[in-house]
Amino acid sequence: MLTWNLGDLFEGVAEAVGDREAIVAGDVRLSFQQLDERVNRLANALVSLGVREHDHVGLAMRNSHEYLEATLAAFKIQAVPVNVNTRYTTDEMRHVLVDASVGVVIHDPELEARLQQATPEIKRLQRGEQYERTVASSSAQRPIRERSGEDLYVLYTGGTTGMPRGVVWRHEDLLFAALGAGNPGGEPVSTPEEVVHHARAGRKRCLPASPLTHGTAHWSALSTLLNGGTVIIDLSTTFNAPRLLDLADSEHVTTLAIVGDAFGRPLASALSDQPERWALDDLLVILSGGAALSPGVREELLMSLPWVVVVDGYGTSETGSQGQMPVWAGQPQSGLPRFHVDENTTVLDDAGRPAPPGSGIIGRLAKKGRLPLGYLNDPVRSAQTFVEMDGQRWAIPGDLARVEADGSITLLGRGSSSINTGGEKVFAEEVELTLKELPEVFDAVVVAVPDERFGQRVAAVVSARPGSEIDLAKLDAHCREALAAFKVPRRVVVVDQIVRRPSGKTDLAWATRTAMES
Repeated sequence: MLTWNLGDLFEGVAEAVGDREAIVAGDVRLSFQQLDERVNRLANALVSLGVREHDHVGLAMRNSHEYLEATLAAFKIQAVPVNVNTRYTTDEMRHVLVDASVGVVIHDPELEARLQQATPEIKRLQRGEQYERTVASSSAQRPIRERSGEDLYVLYTGGTTGMPRGVVWRHEDLLFAALGAGNPGGEPVSTPEEVVHHARAGRKRCLPASPLTHGTAHWSALSTLLNGGTVIIDLSTTFNAPRLLDLADSEHVTTLAIVGDAFGRPLASALSDQPERWALDDLLVILSGGAALSPGVREELLMSLPWVVVVDGYGTSETGSQGQMPVWAGQPQSGLPRFHVDENTTVLDDAGRPAPPGSGIIGRLAKKGRLPLGYLNDPVRSAQTFVEMDGQRWAIPGDLARVEADGSITLLGRGSSSINTGGEKVFAEEVELTLKELPEVFDAVVVAVPDERFGQRVAAVVSARPGSEIDLAKLDAHCREALAAFKVPRRVVVVDQIVRRPSGKTDLAWATRTAMES
């Protein structure tokens, strides 16, 4: 009998569409049946390494078919996969592995020394020859477990500042809140068997462009598999827009999942520079999650791919999916991100009441309904983010927003990254979007720097498009035309490249240092 457990659901889908292609990763092409067998073998191998139900298994790998195999293998034995960013420092790796009480970590070969230094006591299974020998020598029999939707999933998220912290989800809640409940049509399913039924018709071919160690890519991949679709994996260690488009074209990708301008802008530039290189006839959707696309980037993408819908998706590790903003060719481009949200998402005022549509109240974006249990081993932060008011539990990660007259929500930015200059509040995202409107500006990040008189002042770090130069006087004039004077950057630093995290999110610590030291 199927349950809302992700391992159960994957097995049901594998039985229903066994011959269909599940994963393409370089020369490796696995059908659902082949993937299911490899996952069984790895699951049994993990048991032989001492992994028991509810134990945590670390995944310290770049994008690969093994990453998804390890995720599903953990599900099958009721263990909990834990994402470990391969770019973490030794201290960050130690923090995650110790905080999550990881007993076994599956990792890339080049991380051996770093993991040995971080946590020498933890068992390691190295991807490559050791991994393949282990899989080949293990039983292909499915592990028998009394799984349920109560089993757990942990996603470590670092955001833009601070040490990573683990968000703990029940399988059932994650399925409905973040994975689309296995129904590509959008209507929620009522039984686990319906997930398998919908998977029989699934034909999505999804290419997650960002690391699988991040929610946007991992959730896109899991959702695709549970919908009976195919996950296309880019094996490169660095992001390269032309190469990614080559892969999308040759593998007939229908959905390209990216993270904001960090991915969207190079893709738009490549398409504009070489308009005849890629047909991309099968591409239907470019989905951005984790960071918003600026209007100019959306417009550039749609000019090159007018048959595609570009979708800005809004959600967080603490909420799952909350809203979308689909844009088609010819549709006017707005400034700040504006999302059509689900019935469980609203803006709460300072008293914890839902803000009326069109009121202009700036409040905290919040979600109720299916939510995580909290942060792993962090009751203080859990109590701050997951709040009960009037008998209703809310997730309030910190984003500020307002409700428009039509019920849509305009996202203003993270409260912690807003800038208070002389009592006036400035949202960094609004200034960044204004800077990116200039054709010469390729990327931009806005931060606060100390000011003796006003407490804080607005500073910007910008990079130019290849072959262009940034005229600071022109940039200042452009900002003064579009923004109130107190929002205009008082300091602008031009760099060769904006430093971002692998997820595509800005490294705010680097940006602040750069703005202050230059």
